[in-house]
Amino acid sequence: MVRTTIEVSDGHRVMPDMAFLQLGGGKVAYLRRVLSDDVIASYPGYIDIEPGMKLWALHSADGRPIMLTDSREAALANAVEADLTPLMVH
Repeated sequence: MVRTTIEVSDGHRVMPDMAFLQLGGGKVAYLRRVLSDDVIASYPGYIDIEPGMKLWALHSADGRPIMLTDSREAALANAVEADLTPLMVH
């Protein structure tokens, strides 16, 4: 069993990566609004998108990207099609 939190030096608790891998049992996806500038910075040279766009990103529980789209509805539909429960992240 993976520990769900770890105490760090400043008193905050964080979730270890392995706990995120098990979160939702592979049935949860996280939907969040992102700017294309942030995507470009996170994945330089990987994706060719225009700067300044507001997009929707769908991620697995461990943070791996599943989908990037300009449509919230498309991201939700993709999650449902893959038998994932989409949750919003702010």
